[in-house]
Amino acid sequence: MGSETKTYVETDSYGRKKVINACLEPCAIEKGMRLIGGKWTGSIIFHLKDGPVRFNDLTRMLGGTSKKMIDQRLKELEARDMVIRKVLSDRPIAVTYELTEFGRSALKILDDLRVWSESNGL
Repeated sequence: MGSETKTYVETDSYGRKKVINACLEPCAIEKGMRLIGGKWTGSIIFHLKDGPVRFNDLTRMLGGTSKKMIDQRLKELEARDMVIRKVLSDRPIAVTYELTEFGRSALKILDDLRVWSESNGL
């Protein structure tokens, strides 16, 4: 896996256990999961992979969730600089969402996760 430090449990001569290199803060995996692991977040990123998508089209693509949930996740992704929101017109309101380069960098991870999930019947 990378340059992570190995965490392990040691037992001293008195039989007491001590953790060496314990995780005292979220590790890189946990930090990454916080960015893309939220409910529907990965699916939203994946559905934006081919370019800008209008909000209503995105809600149709993600038929298993509400507009409110999608809107909430899109706002989070925008705040994390993973998605760009563009207003096309004011009346009626028309908005598209598009991945930033940072957002696009998650696609390989999400595709690997999709393949892993499908190959294990999940």
